[in-house]
Amino acid sequence: MLLNKTYFQYNIQTMYGYNKQLKNLARANRKARNLSEVLLWHELQQNKLGIRFIRQKPIGNYIADFYCREKKLVIEIDGSSHDNKYEYDKARDEYMESLGIKVIRISDNDVRKDMENVLVWIKHNVDML
Repeated sequence: MLLNKTYFQYNIQTMYGYNKQLKNLARANRKARNLSEVLLWHELQQNKLGIRFIRQKPIGNYIADFYCREKKLVIEIDGSSHDNKYEYDKARDEYMESLGIKVIRISDNDVRKDMENVLVWIKHNVDML
């Protein structure tokens, strides 16, 4: 198991690289436990979509909320912290897409109030990849 985890970490780092200064921030974000991220993570951890996600994954100079290596998919939850950050989010999405990673954005409100349809939307995107 340790070998697989080490290989997986090495593979991600070599494949995309990341700003090593973000590693501690990503770790802190995992501990901060934003409610919408916790709710979605609970669903994704149960493998309801049949694929494995990791959370708070540094990629380049960004940290993805959720990342699926197998499908090259990033899920971002957009809450109030994304207000007035259109240009930043656009640049981030373009960077991810330049690496061949599809980005889907889901509103914080939808995660909190309509999880069933959020999972359907994610599954639809997964099936398209």
